[in-house]
Amino acid sequence: MTVFQNIKEAFTSIRGNITRTVITCMIISIGIMALVGILTAIDGIESSLVKNFSFMGANSFNIQNRNSGFSLNRKRKRVYYENISYKQAQEFKQRFEYAADVSINSNNSWNAIAKRGGQKTNPNTNIIGGDEAYITVAGYNLAEGRNITTADVERNTNIAVIGQEIKQTLFGEEDCLNKFIKIGGVKLRVVGLAAPKGGAFDFGGDRIVLVPVSLARAKFPRSNQSYNLGVSVSDVTKMESATGYSENLFRQVRRLQIKEGTNFSIIKSDSISAALMENLKLILLGAVFIAAITLVGAAIALMNIMLVSVTERTKEIGTRKAMGAKKSTVLNQFVIEAITICQIGGFGGVVLGLIIGNITSSYIGGSFIVPWDWMLLAVVVCTVVGLGAGIWPAYKASKINPIEALRHEG
Repeated sequence: MTVFQNIKEAFTSIRGNITRTVITCMIISIGIMALVGILTAIDGIESSLVKNFSFMGANSFNIQNRNSGFSLNRKRKRVYYENISYKQAQEFKQRFEYAADVSINSNNSWNAIAKRGGQKTNPNTNIIGGDEAYITVAGYNLAEGRNITTADVERNTNIAVIGQEIKQTLFGEEDCLNKFIKIGGVKLRVVGLAAPKGGAFDFGGDRIVLVPVSLARAKFPRSNQSYNLGVSVSDVTKMESATGYSENLFRQVRRLQIKEGTNFSIIKSDSISAALMENLKLILLGAVFIAAITLVGAAIALMNIMLVSVTERTKEIGTRKAMGAKKSTVLNQFVIEAITICQIGGFGGVVLGLIIGNITSSYIGGSFIVPWDWMLLAVVVCTVVGLGAGIWPAYKASKINPIEALRHEG
């Protein structure tokens, strides 16, 4: 009997035991859905990380405070990590002599509301205080208008560079340059429009209102404000040396002794990405564990169905063997039947997994992914599960004595 004939017989058997088969296929589908769905979502998130973590600039890093307030170290002593003051940030920039761009910037609000006439944004506008180097360091490009200048920072000029989402919400298709918006009662003239940016995990790269850092200090103050220092090098191969130089210089600015530990952090976009990827690996292990448990349950259920099927079809098996069917033919028939049931369930799981995985990926900023490698893995897993679940029932069927089988009342 050929493989195609065995598959045809498998579908005949499936139609005869439709309820039990559907339940088994559903269990298999859930296991494959968990596996393919989470792996698809992870692939989408990975592509998003690669694409979007340039939001700090591909050749840039930030110097920022390690912690605000008191914390406990291993010896349970109270340690204070002071914020980076504006004075310290200015001193660092003035003394910086490495071939790189340096920006003093601050995050003054993540939930501001920008208004223009009767239009207003959701309370998720990001007010960023920056200087003439912020656009470069943060990896932005200007679509229209001009950047903040040194003179703007020195004079606390009421100007702003806005992101694409702010522009669309407040101006629509109108030109936004030299028009005015209001945030918290502060009137700002729009002098620049940033090019589309995006942002990993909805960090809101297009929802920014960038104002001179001096104006942000005066008009949008935050209690316990800490400033960030962004450094951008032109050559990525100089990142390590620039990082070392910056750390040493800022230790001097902080007046740290040689024996004292560094009380600030140097953050790179790739280090954030790497940390998130480590967490994604844990999620991956969880997905594999859930899928494995589910598929083991499905394999047990399928084995039971096949054993019942062998008992119900004893007379049929005896007739075939009496007509000359070999043991290998009967064994192959039942193994292929088990694999077929698994593949039907696996197909449903792959479809559901693709849908759920891509919905999840899209929701948190990832792109649409068709994971051919994971789909192939699902086919292999289903084949292995079917083989494992069907081999014992198939062996029992192949060992049936045709004479006793013909006497069987089924």
